[in-house]
Amino acid sequence: MTIEVTNTSGQLVQADQIISLMEFAYKELDLNPECDLSMLFVEDKQMSELHVKWMNLEGTTDVLSFPMDLPEYKGHVVTLGDIVISPTVASTQAQVAGHDTLHEMSILATHGLLHILGYDHEELADELIMFELQESIVAKWKSVE
Repeated sequence: MTIEVTNTSGQLVQADQIISLMEFAYKELDLNPECDLSMLFVEDKQMSELHVKWMNLEGTTDVLSFPMDLPEYKGHVVTLGDIVISPTVASTQAQVAGHDTLHEMSILATHGLLHILGYDHEELADELIMFELQESIVAKWKSVE
């Protein structure tokens, strides 16, 4: 399995914890453990540029997902894609929510993975499903970590 983490944000990122979470999420989502995933932690300026370029939205954001291949069959090995996270936004959101930054980054990483797999939150019903699943995965991971 290749879960590659690159941190150019200039901020501390607990990459080992994020990799552990993604490995756990692969199991929970019945993904082949050999699927490739790239995780990038970037400075806010770069996140803003990506947000404009790919979403045509001004300003920064917390997480962006760039899917590549969908695993069509259980057990199929694919390159899932890229998840990009802004630790600056994650830190701010963590303070507002009253939890630590690692928890926020865990939620964002899981959220990004679910987007890569085709989940979205455009409709309220879909949002409830996606957000419940991401919270469940993070909570289960924390209970065994």
